[in-house]
Amino acid sequence: MAEISAAQVKELRERTGAGMLDCKKALVQCEGDMDKAIDSLREKGLAAAAKKEGRIAAEGLVESYIHGAGRIGVLVEVNCETDFVSRSDDYRRFVRDIAMHIAAARPEYVNISDIPAEILEHERNILRAQALNEGKPANIAEKMIEGRISKFYKDVCLMEQPFVKDPDKVIKEILLDQIAKVGEKISIRRFSRFELGEGIEKAHSNFADEVMKEIAR
Repeated sequence: MAEISAAQVKELRERTGAGMLDCKKALVQCEGDMDKAIDSLREKGLAAAAKKEGRIAAEGLVESYIHGAGRIGVLVEVNCETDFVSRSDDYRRFVRDIAMHIAAARPEYVNISDIPAEILEHERNILRAQALNEGKPANIAEKMIEGRISKFYKDVCLMEQPFVKDPDKVIKEILLDQIAKVGEKISIRRFSRFELGEGIEKAHSNFADEVMKEIAR
């Protein structure tokens, strides 16, 4: 297997506009061949999707999803560029899938960049204390924080979470697939998730597991 350098990943990203992770995957799959990697990204629609980022997406849908007998409710706003796309059945299914995922996976933010600085620093302090308590030197502890913080991102950030209907892909990959399919910029702008009795002390019932069972049917 060819060793892929950071410089190669950077060059591919600059030439295609695709994400760093997607660029690295393409280079690995194409054994470092830059031209083949570019073709691979284009075939998957990832390069084209990334170049749509600067466009304005002000149309779309606000979708609601209510689970069971009103136990969990989600509202999500997903934007696209045209009303034509927002009215399509495929787009509506996509938005509903996102709402169902939010119900099951309980994200708190859309993107990593949405996490407040104080929340992120608090989490880093906890991870730092854990590493030091394990007897790791300070310099090693800092490296461990970067490795472990990714799990925190998956817990709280929608775009980093494995999609409940296809855990081999994270939500941002599902989003890129949809962008490639419709040929427009699509963005998940915001969401709210409500769970009956949340914050009230009571006997525990895992409603998210019920949502997962319903999705699996």
